[in-house]
Amino acid sequence: MLEKDAGDIEILDANWGNVGKFLDLTGTISTGGERGLLGMAFHPDYQNNGYFYLNYTNTSGNTVIARYSVSGNANVADAASALILLTINQPYGNHNGGHIAFGPDGYLYIGMGDGGSGNDPVNSGQTGTTLLGKMLRIDVDGSENGNNYAIPDDNPFVNDPEALDEIWDTGLRNPWKFSFDSQTGDLWIADVGQNAWEEINYAPAGIGGHNYGWRCYEGNEVNPNVSPCNEFGPGVLTFPAFAFSQNDFGFCSITGGIRYRGSEYPGMFGHYVFSDYCSGRLYSMTQDENQNWNPTQIRPSPTFGIVMFYENDLGQVFYAHINNGGIYKIIDNCGSYDPFIESTGNGSLSASSSPGYNAVNYWWYKDGLLIDGANAASYAPAETGSYYCVIENNEGCSRESNAINWLVTGGVPGCTYQNADNYNIDAEADDGSCTFSAPVVCPGDLDGNSVVNSADLLALLAAYGSVC
Repeated sequence: MLEKDAGDIEILDANWGNVGKFLDLTGTISTGGERGLLGMAFHPDYQNNGYFYLNYTNTSGNTVIARYSVSGNANVADAASALILLTINQPYGNHNGGHIAFGPDGYLYIGMGDGGSGNDPVNSGQTGTTLLGKMLRIDVDGSENGNNYAIPDDNPFVNDPEALDEIWDTGLRNPWKFSFDSQTGDLWIADVGQNAWEEINYAPAGIGGHNYGWRCYEGNEVNPNVSPCNEFGPGVLTFPAFAFSQNDFGFCSITGGIRYRGSEYPGMFGHYVFSDYCSGRLYSMTQDENQNWNPTQIRPSPTFGIVMFYENDLGQVFYAHINNGGIYKIIDNCGSYDPFIESTGNGSLSASSSPGYNAVNYWWYKDGLLIDGANAASYAPAETGSYYCVIENNEGCSRESNAINWLVTGGVPGCTYQNADNYNIDAEADDGSCTFSAPVVCPGDLDGNSVVNSADLLALLAAYGSVC
């Protein structure tokens, strides 16, 4: 199924051929900007009940969650079958959220933006009595209190007078998009930032009640436009798994992705793959031994306009491009490719491809940030930091090298010992790279180990007063 924001849904066959139009809502929705047909989810038992759910902005610009049914023709929906579950007023035209998905628990999750404008002027994110700025969770198989849905008993704010029962998480600005780890059930929410930070939020499976901080926080930082913010709404304040500086990463609107759990590419297993609308670069995040999530750029060449990711039943991951209409499958060309960097001994680092591959492109990083213009096989660091290189090989694979911690203590780094084989006349700060092919005679080296230290002093004191 190919859902278009203009309001129609088309069917593609297994060979990506167009089968035909499944449903046309062009007269039912409003479009333009961030409005349109924004989300679609099939009921877990679709094969038997034929139900699917849509998230769209109606002709008044408000969010509608509606259930539709397939017709007697499996390739055509019943346009007259609409059952409205929710209508949520939108005070502005942007920040509608829009993504919907069924969780592993069988409940429907609905990502809602804060209602728009800037800095959340109505404070939706921190107000528990509105559905805006939230992650919602409803039971579409029940009905109660006059609604065409029920509330799961374990929703975190059930019977809380300060929060609506439908709410699962609070403090969101504009979630786009979210996904469930198909192996663990963990929830990943990419939340679009305002002027400084983009963020990816993570929650273990089945655990709700988080407050992701907006409008008080953008990423990990206090929002200066509403500071001080002392009026937090319901939920436990929870900071992102990772926050991305828009300036440093070239981000403007994060596009949430998928944690790869397929078997086709073992090297990608467990990687959370995502992008940004403006950057267009593909990234993945993995967790280190300290339980910290770290991003790695896996496709450096920018392709402006990535708007969604999708996972099929085989665990294969695709993404869609809004500008050229393309749908792309993410593949791993790397195989055993394992590039590395090393110190040259003369104040620079050198990047190399692993045996059997030729390196064709280089992107150097310092402390996780791309170094502008550093695209050669070697790089001379001028600042202390952790350096690595993303190296693309002749088969189109880009992989991150090992990292080297570089210490600059002042001046040009290099070998400063004149009797060393690799003495650097321009070096001002020794970097420990000196090599010696001939024995080195050190005045004061009484024990002959080429190091003058306390052992030599002790030897001198032991011999003090002896007559030779």
